[in-house]
Order: sequence, then structure tokens, then C-alpha cells
Amino acid sequence: MGCPDWPRCFGSWVPPTSAEQLPSDYKEVYSAKRDQKNQKFIKYLRLAGMNSTANQLTEDKSILVESNFNAVKTWIEYVNRLTGVVIGLFILVLFWQSWKLRKISLRYFVVAGLTLLGVIFQGWFGSIVVSTNLTTWTITIHMLLALLIVALVVYLYTLTDTDAVKITLRPVVKWTLAGCMVLLLTQVILGTEVRSAIDRIAMSGLVRNSWIGSLGSEFILHRTFSWAVLIMHVILVVQIQKTNVDKALSRGLIVLILGTLVTGIGMAYFSIPAFLQPVHLLMATVTLGTQLLLFFRMNSNNQVVTA
Repeated sequence: MGCPDWPRCFGSWVPPTSAEQLPSDYKEVYSAKRDQKNQKFIKYLRLAGMNSTANQLTEDKSILVESNFNAVKTWIEYVNRLTGVVIGLFILVLFWQSWKLRKISLRYFVVAGLTLLGVIFQGWFGSIVVSTNLTTWTITIHMLLALLIVALVVYLYTLTDTDAVKITLRPVVKWTLAGCMVLLLTQVILGTEVRSAIDRIAMSGLVRNSWIGSLGSEFILHRTFSWAVLIMHVILVVQIQKTNVDKALSRGLIVLILGTLVTGIGMAYFSIPAFLQPVHLLMATVTLGTQLLLFFRMNSNNQVVTA
């Protein structure tokens, strides 16, 4: 919520650096703007038959509470948006290049088009995450959309990787890998629930070293589930190590899982250091991307697409 409006930040393309650069009633102004956007979104929800969700947004007045200006959070959010723009431009170029390949590989063209649509929708939905003041379910959907875009890009990469060698393994290894992906995806969803709970606790005014102790069942479930993720990945690596294929990806997976686990433990025992949160999430995302790369190579039966 460092930038309460979208796509600009406090109405400007260059964010402010102090509260003195904002009008005295900036909280009321941007709260009203977010409410206006929410009313449009609520109409879309009702048209989609999601009346219960629409009613929750209508009745929950806490989503209109505006945060105090914080220059650090504002610029972190703004850099996040600029990064999103750069990603969008790269994917736009990717789609433009795929147009040249449509007669060679219609699949590549279609997937590139879906990736572009995904990024556009993700950008718009990011504005909904802001307007609804980080409502839990919007954060989860926003994260899942990001992972879907990662999956599409990794798939496009496997279609154009001229050095890739199809990995042939027993079906049991493929099923183990699929199980690893399902478990990790579930763990990411659980993690977004924990993050939302932490946000609520932080807003209540509790000191940082009390946050972990104030978390409920969502944290215990997330913490316990991490062991299932680790054990499944150990089983996968053991299975792959018994084969003659390139084992670099599987070894990388276990390193990433261990890194994700260690950063999670670090947050639990050191009062959730701010710098560890993005590292923890980044490692989980890279892990899923690595899983997908391994999975697509296992199931590849197509000619590599080249321009």
C-alpha cells in the first residue's frame, strides 16, 4: 500500500519522498478513489455471480483505511511496478516475435499470446489488490497469476531451447515430480495466508517480536507442511540420482527447497526480518520454475522451435 492509486503513485509518475509533498487530506482523497474503484469491481463480481464476495467487500469498511505515508514503502512499491512494466515490454516483444513463427509453431504463438494476456490481466488485478487494501484472497490470486505467467514463460523456453535434451524417466518419477509441484503450490497458498495474517497483526500495533507468537493455525499449518514438501523433494532427488540423466536440475531443486526452508526458519526465529520475506518468496518461485523446466523436459515430444 505504498502507492494507494494505480498506475500512478499519489497521482504522480515520480512518487513523493515526504508527506509534505502531499495535500493535508491525502488519506481521505485516496481512500475515496479506492472506494470508487472498488464499487466498479463489486459490480463485476455481482455480474459473475460472486454475490457473497461482493457483499464482503461492501460491508468491510476496513479496506478503506489509508496508511500513513512511508517513503520506503512507496518507493519499494513503485520499483515493483516499474519492474512489472519492463516484464510486460519483454513479453510484448516475445509475442511480436511469435507472430513470425505462427506458421512454424501455432502452439508457440498461442502460448505467447496467453502470456501477454496474463501479464495485462495481472497488471489490472494488481490495481484491485491495492484498491481493496491487500484483501487476503486478492493477494492469493495475484500470486497464483504470477506463478502461471512463470509457467507459461518456462514452457516457451523449453520450446525454443536448442540445447535441451528430452529426459526419459520411469512414470513413477514423473508422478513424484507432479506431487512435488502440487505440494509446493499448496505451500505457497498457505504462505499467502500467513503473510495476510502478519499484515493484520502489524496493523494492530504489536511490536515486531510479538508477531510470530500472535499467529494462529495458518502459521502452524504452513510450518508443518514444509516438512512434507522437503521429504517429497528428497524422494524425487533420490529417484533421479539412480538414473543416468543430467542431475543438475534435481540437485538445484533440493538446494532451493533447503534455502526456502532456512529462510522460513530465519523469519520464525528472528522476528520476520523484512529482507527475508522477499528472499523466501523468490526462492519458492524459482523452485517452482525449476520444477516446471524439469517436468516439461520429461514430457517433451516436439521439435524445437527456431526462427
